[in-house]
Amino acid sequence: MTPFREPQLVGEDLVDDAGRVPGLVPPDDQGQASTAWNDQTNEWEASGDSWASDIDGRNEDEELNWWDSTVRVWNGRPGPGMLPPVLADLLHHPDHSLFSVSVTAPDLKPTPPASGSDVPSDISPPPSADDLTYSIPHPNAYYCRKHNGWVLLLWKSSSILPPLAKSFKPHHPFPDQNRRKRTSSCIGDGEQPFGQVNKTHHFHLYEKAVDSHQLMPPFRRAEWECSMYCIASDVIPGIIPSKLMDDFTKDRSSNPSPGKKSEEAVMAGWETFITVIENKLWKGESRPLPIGRKTFQAKLGWSPIVREIFEYLGFHLSSISPNSTGSEEMAMVPPSTDSRTPEGRLNRSKLLRAWVELSAWLTDYHRRFAIGLKAYVPHQLWVRAESAREMYQNAIGAHPDQELLAFAYMAQCRCNPIGTPDYFSHFYGIVKAMQDLGDIPPQELQNLVMEERGRYRYTYEDLQNATKTLGFGKDGALGVDLEDDVPDDFVEQAWRDTVRRAWRDTQDSSDLQRDANDAFRMIAESRGSSKLRSIWADSKHNQMNPSRAYSVLEVPQDVDETMLLTVFLMRIEEQPAQTDKMREALATISEARDSARLRQFLETGQDPGDIIAPTRPDLPRGLNQLGNTCYLNSLLQYFYTIRELREAVAPMANIDIKSLEDEKLSDDDLKRHRVGGRLVTRREILRSKKFVSQLADLFWQLEYCEAASVTPTIDLAKLALVTSRDEEDEEVDRGGTDSSNDTDATLVEDGPTRVHSADSPSSVLGKRPRDDQKADDMVIDSPKSESDGDKAGFVIVSKPNSPRRSNSPRSHRKSISQSKSADPSTSKLVEVEDVEMRESSQAVETQKPPHLPARKTNMASDSIMMFGKQHDVSECMDNCMFQIETALLKFDGLSGSQDKGSVVKRLFYGKIRQRITPMRIEGRSRASIHEKEDIFSHLPINVADNGFDIYDGLSGYFDDVVEYEGNKARMEVALVDLPPLLQVQLQRVQFNRETLQPYKSQAYVKFGETIYMDRFLDSADSQKKARSKIIQADLTARRERIRLLTQDKHAPFIPALDGALGFLSRQENIALPEVDEELIAQMNSEQDVVKLEVEELRAGITKLKEELEDIWREDTQVAYELTSVFIHRGSSPSWGHYFFYSRHLPDQPDMWFKYNDSDVAEVPKDEVLADTTGSTANPYLLVFSRKGSEVIQTVKRFDPMNLEEADA
Repeated sequence: MTPFREPQLVGEDLVDDAGRVPGLVPPDDQGQASTAWNDQTNEWEASGDSWASDIDGRNEDEELNWWDSTVRVWNGRPGPGMLPPVLADLLHHPDHSLFSVSVTAPDLKPTPPASGSDVPSDISPPPSADDLTYSIPHPNAYYCRKHNGWVLLLWKSSSILPPLAKSFKPHHPFPDQNRRKRTSSCIGDGEQPFGQVNKTHHFHLYEKAVDSHQLMPPFRRAEWECSMYCIASDVIPGIIPSKLMDDFTKDRSSNPSPGKKSEEAVMAGWETFITVIENKLWKGESRPLPIGRKTFQAKLGWSPIVREIFEYLGFHLSSISPNSTGSEEMAMVPPSTDSRTPEGRLNRSKLLRAWVELSAWLTDYHRRFAIGLKAYVPHQLWVRAESAREMYQNAIGAHPDQELLAFAYMAQCRCNPIGTPDYFSHFYGIVKAMQDLGDIPPQELQNLVMEERGRYRYTYEDLQNATKTLGFGKDGALGVDLEDDVPDDFVEQAWRDTVRRAWRDTQDSSDLQRDANDAFRMIAESRGSSKLRSIWADSKHNQMNPSRAYSVLEVPQDVDETMLLTVFLMRIEEQPAQTDKMREALATISEARDSARLRQFLETGQDPGDIIAPTRPDLPRGLNQLGNTCYLNSLLQYFYTIRELREAVAPMANIDIKSLEDEKLSDDDLKRHRVGGRLVTRREILRSKKFVSQLADLFWQLEYCEAASVTPTIDLAKLALVTSRDEEDEEVDRGGTDSSNDTDATLVEDGPTRVHSADSPSSVLGKRPRDDQKADDMVIDSPKSESDGDKAGFVIVSKPNSPRRSNSPRSHRKSISQSKSADPSTSKLVEVEDVEMRESSQAVETQKPPHLPARKTNMASDSIMMFGKQHDVSECMDNCMFQIETALLKFDGLSGSQDKGSVVKRLFYGKIRQRITPMRIEGRSRASIHEKEDIFSHLPINVADNGFDIYDGLSGYFDDVVEYEGNKARMEVALVDLPPLLQVQLQRVQFNRETLQPYKSQAYVKFGETIYMDRFLDSADSQKKARSKIIQADLTARRERIRLLTQDKHAPFIPALDGALGFLSRQENIALPEVDEELIAQMNSEQDVVKLEVEELRAGITKLKEELEDIWREDTQVAYELTSVFIHRGSSPSWGHYFFYSRHLPDQPDMWFKYNDSDVAEVPKDEVLADTTGSTANPYLLVFSRKGSEVIQTVKRFDPMNLEEADA
């Protein structure tokens, strides 16, 4: 048995019931194939499946149950197939042309031997007609010029298979042979016996299937060829290797003879070989070819390539008799072609094949280079070579104009059902791509997509979403991936849990339940699980859902649980046969409500009453309100997430207060330490240690408490909200003594001073007077007056105007020198929980700093808080941080410099450099530049208008124009040292100059998970800084112009112009001679002008912003990641509610916790980073931690499992 196998790409309509593949139809001019392959078309009955389709052989039950292996085995489909265009490319290289070759007997006469020649003429006759026919390897062989070889292509419609090789073992079954016997072809016009005709064939590949020896006529390997397998796209090699032909062609083209074109040189060279063969076969020329003679050299030249070609033709190099000069010469001696010997017959056939191949090659070459060969007179060729591509493409139905997408999809699903999701994914992707590119898909494709969706088809993307819907995946509720080894029972339980969660969603319950059911079905089918698929099918008709459960028990959906249980017991008593159904309904309602009470009732049969569900042990605990303390709760939760701060205060839990009171501190001890730039008193130290002790106790409860929330003590709230100075003032008001004299320590300057506010009497870098307050800042937690009953739950406050004392380098910077009060519109946002604004009766008018107010009498006032005097939010945070730092001071005789490394300073405080440069004024000498270093704990951002991000806001802080000594001056701020925790305060309280009232800006400030502070460093590239300032100035000017056009006193102008135009156009009662057509046209054009200007300004802002970010794109060394976001919800700056977001660091950075007093819930990051445009809940404080610092540990909860592992 020859190793040659003829692999066959066979249409499923061409295979009989014995599993035999038919032969292919040979070309008309190459003879006929075996009569055993003759058509055996029989009449066959119409298919039993008459449901609408565009393709025959489909089975609806099989296609709906494609996932069921038993159904697939029963039908025995042949597996994946291919359309004719794909087959055409697989038959042979798509870029190579195949030629149908035909040969005409040359009209050549034998050459008589030269007189006196001692070389005998070849006695063999010229090749006969049969010799010429068999010079082509097979009647179905087609010549490939690129390979200089042949490809066998056969196609035929037959009901029997061609002879299969004994070694052939099909990987897939053959197509249905019964159907093959009933029709000669599945394509054509109109109806066929089996039903609707197909658009084209659907082929299946069976490699190495056919025994070439059994073909009619057979194909046998010639003795001069190598052992090989011929597959559809491979080549039967020619006599001369293709590489050798390419090398000779390139050599002749690169080195043409003088006076010849490269194309002519190639033609002449190959024609010489053809002439040599023709002389040998038809003229009987047997003389050697001397390689050194001029004729040989002129036509071929001599090279290793030429010699190798002759050797492949059977010639050999040898010396011949001496020439006329008496010396021997070398010549190519032709092979013997004596037909009486086996060797001669072999050489004869070999030369004849080479002659056909070279002639076919030259025919195609002359056609391709006809322009360059116009003047060339070619050698007469006796071989025709015509392109066969169109012939075999049409024969197998591979014409490129056919629209076959829908047919291809249906045929693949029919023949390989297991691949249905894969095929639908690609089919749907193609149709969707058409839509995405703006094309309208043909209606046929749109209808097919809808039809397939209705038959539960899904894509792989749908399947991925399905696994997420049921909670699988790393970030899913289950936390595990859906692998093949996951049991079906686990998948079923995941589905049921998802359905239960869907029941509890009051808004989207139906959609979520439908998604869960669809996801369960897709997963069941993808796993090929009959069990899961049956469960899903049963649930379609029998699944109990909340709506049905309420109907079964005949109760409304809002019924309380006590009444529900009463009705349930009544229904059981009335209809005992329906007990199981009633229990299922009650169980469904218990899951929908997530009711522990109903679950326990179903388990025990006893009503346990109201049950408080246990809180997850790993979930942070909330803080209960003491009465308008939601801001303080947020602040305390924030402190708890800071690992180092939490650990620093932990040792002070349960401290003995009496021992603290008895502790003796000398004046020298007190003078060694300064906090906030001043010395502290014994009273402040004692008070601070009480506060930190209470704070440590609270932190312990947050770690160990099992309840969902913890209640802070009244003492902790009082110590946090009331300063020591306020206590002293109240004692004096009540007739006590000022206890501040318990030490000689006084308020003194310490180190770098802070930027003062507009009302400061000191230098530009001096300290702010402590007790100065104005009426336009916000304070926290004052009690409401009895007259404000309509605002129950809120408190009345007044609002100091000064910025943070020494912690914010500047908030008000429009006026820095001794001047009138600062512009209220630039005041920083200090938001509070549940507060109401009231105007103070005092107004600061003079340029001098105000005197301390006289002591107030002890009387009831709506300005007195439940714990003492009123303070703004910033004062509250400062007071807490002051007390923490004071309580942690070490009075052990060591140097007082230790406090410089306190936990508060390390975590919250950085250093800035401030520079004030007076602007040049004509006629005045240049003023000096003032420069000073300062510390900071917050960076303020003024929030006035929409359309800017956190970088814009910080840029306005680090580079601004202020009032200095009555003139304009530029204040530049740069970061010298940054703390681990960077607190950015969004100042939302603005002042309306028209109404003289404060208001809260609801503007959205865009921020992300990461901020890079490189651009604001003192060491930043000066050139980049200069370019940034120019761009930032342009941005500011454009934004101000947009504000004037859209938000100023008389803005927006476009609606105003339109309204005025409409009024004047309709005015008939009053004569207005000024209103003429010119005015109307001008007002019309003015609207367009304003609109165009606003659009151009916004486009320019976008472009400038991109340029600005491009400058600093590579500066990402100083990265900070967002850790906390404080939110104020309310439309007024006077009152509202506070809550707090904290990022789950370091464990789950994509997850956040929302702390809303006693409630703590997990939320996605999208909620935290959401655009708040149109909402009254806006961030007012952002906290970032230096990347890699690991200062935040959001969740610190006691885990008993850790103890068990340690014991083990």
